[in-house]
Amino acid sequence: METPNAHEFVIVGANFAGISAAHYLLRHTIPSLTKLNPSANYHLTLVSPSTHMFWKVGSPRTLATPDLIPFSKAFLPIADGFNEYSTKQYSFIQGTAVGLDPENKVLTLADEPTTITSRTPPPSNPQSTRTLSYSTLVLATGTTSASALWTLNGSHENTIHAMQELHKTLPTAKTVLIAGGGPAGVETTGEIAYLYRQAKTTILSGTTRLLSRLRPQQSEDAESHLHYLGADVIHNVRVTSATEVEGGKTTKVNLDDGSSRTVDIYIDATGGIPNSSFLPKAWLNDRGYVLVDSQTMRLDIPAERGGPDTQDIYAVGDVASYSQGGIFDVYDAIAPLCSSILIDLSSSRISTDKDAAKEVEEKNTSFWNSWIARTSAEPQQKIFKQTLNTQFVPIGPKGGVGLLFGWRVPSWFVWALKGRDYMIGMAPGLVKGVKFVKA
Repeated sequence: METPNAHEFVIVGANFAGISAAHYLLRHTIPSLTKLNPSANYHLTLVSPSTHMFWKVGSPRTLATPDLIPFSKAFLPIADGFNEYSTKQYSFIQGTAVGLDPENKVLTLADEPTTITSRTPPPSNPQSTRTLSYSTLVLATGTTSASALWTLNGSHENTIHAMQELHKTLPTAKTVLIAGGGPAGVETTGEIAYLYRQAKTTILSGTTRLLSRLRPQQSEDAESHLHYLGADVIHNVRVTSATEVEGGKTTKVNLDDGSSRTVDIYIDATGGIPNSSFLPKAWLNDRGYVLVDSQTMRLDIPAERGGPDTQDIYAVGDVASYSQGGIFDVYDAIAPLCSSILIDLSSSRISTDKDAAKEVEEKNTSFWNSWIARTSAEPQQKIFKQTLNTQFVPIGPKGGVGLLFGWRVPSWFVWALKGRDYMIGMAPGLVKGVKFVKA
């Protein structure tokens, strides 16, 4: 709900990036703006097709069995994390962005929870729509995977349903085929191969090796882990199509080498598509990600390409061009994003304060007092820096492979840090924004 005569912050997307940005803005950025201009009013609206946050870090284990990470821990109500804010500060809208008018600063929302990726355009006639005006817009819409197992494809209930169907078939499956040699595919292969020994589990890397972002040695180690669990690994073959046959009991998978396989269970873990088709195409790169400055999260589109005249739109998280898809790329970008917003909104006020600071500086002879006078009125830009090659990939419940700042870590370390419970204990903290209690 919009607050009359207030500066309206709108964040589209409410999982890791959107929730984190909302808490930081409400706790730090908006109070700083209020200090600069006490007469102004500010309000933040969070928009998402899902009422629940999904701890997708743990999806490989949650989809394999309901016993180790139950749905009650993997899907948490967003509302529970925002009880500290009044309705004058914050509101939530369940809906999907299907259109944007940057000239008039209006967002169009479809009330029915759906998914709008860069490859699937918004519905031409959605059943019910509403408009939402914004003053500052943050795009945190993330990506959508081909399977609802990995990301929120609309409402969180869609992902729960997909997992429940898998839980029914895994105990009796004889063949499982997983496409995708990234962390999601490798972790899922490890979980299924360990838990369901009766099934022959196979993973297609799609390239020359597993985990292409890690070093070749970690790729070999990952393959050895999977072989030990009884899984097969096939390289240089990709899926071209998959069709359910026998009334949905099996799936025929066609491969790009001309062969095909019929399996009891097929899991597509090949990655996500950015949720960006409601945006102007000129704002996207060739893969559909929103073009941003990689250090400040500001929209980075030249005017000749259709960029907005004023700086009031930002993007953060998996939908933005700077991101490599890791959780560090979300968390480490929140402070730079919010400092950009603070600077952009306070620039006119600061120009006046600088004159006042100059007068104070002239009256102070000491370096320390002069430095305080010069800097106290002006917020500082925080810069995003990519975390040096860090990734942990559990393979089964007893170990895995990984790098920490480029250094190889032992299998037990991966288990201790992530593989033990996929860090599910951190999920409530994400919803409540505990990482951003301090600026």
